[in-house]
Amino acid sequence: MARSLAEIIMFENRKIKKVQLVATLLIILSLAAVLIIKNTSNKALTNTSSCDISCKDKILDDILNDDINTSNIMTSKEILIGKIDFSNETLVLIPLQYANRESIYMNKEAFEAFLEMYNAAAEVGVSLKILSGFRSFEHQKTIWENKWNGRVKLTGNISATDISNKQKRALEILKFSAMPGTSRHHWGTDIDLNSLNNSYFESGEGRKVYDWLLQNAGIYGFCRPYNVKGKDRLAGYEEEKWHWSYMPVAKKYLSDYIEIITYEDIKGFDGHETAETVQVIEKYVMSINPECKYK
Repeated sequence: MARSLAEIIMFENRKIKKVQLVATLLIILSLAAVLIIKNTSNKALTNTSSCDISCKDKILDDILNDDINTSNIMTSKEILIGKIDFSNETLVLIPLQYANRESIYMNKEAFEAFLEMYNAAAEVGVSLKILSGFRSFEHQKTIWENKWNGRVKLTGNISATDISNKQKRALEILKFSAMPGTSRHHWGTDIDLNSLNNSYFESGEGRKVYDWLLQNAGIYGFCRPYNVKGKDRLAGYEEEKWHWSYMPVAKKYLSDYIEIITYEDIKGFDGHETAETVQVIEKYVMSINPECKYK
């Protein structure tokens, strides 16, 4: 039976409404996808002005894939507290052209990433030089005990032996030096660059280096763990503009450290009895720039 004109019009209107509904849903889904990508990328890309299109595409791919595969990262209690030496298979010797002295070692993956960052910096006239990399427990013990026993002066020309209260003495040293067994340098993932004075990075060539690192180090996986203390980082070491950490490996080590290491492991050096009272794990090992936090 032939349909009336009214029925035909009603049928056509229904088809039009269905098409409009589908089109609206597609637009909503497209906008949602754009917002998700934009919000996700903002987590890691604060400034990629010196990164070309292919580089940005690679970073975006990494962000969308998000989780870093840490299953192949070698870890152990000995690595976490620095009770290894240069022969450990996670470490590699840094060629002298990249360092200010011989016999500096780094985590292999961290050094490969540093090479990429070094070359990118050199292309725009920025010179990076590694002053310190991996430090063993024994190396850190020497640094700590030299300060603890007054052989090396503290900031402000203070002698630690003038501070009779052991807890206060430890806190004064901890402004810029880690207790053995608690330093990120034990992992080989962290490096000190160009100068050990914050003032160097505030003007001239040092400012140029620092600005470039702030804008670009994240592209290569590096983060500055000890930013200025404030609302984002309430405790821990003072600001260190020279200290940069390779986070794809350091995040894994930090996570494992918190899970595995206890105060029973932080012993064997002068003043070790203060470690728990000053809460060196909670207030120093764990107190880092939020951008560098473990997942």
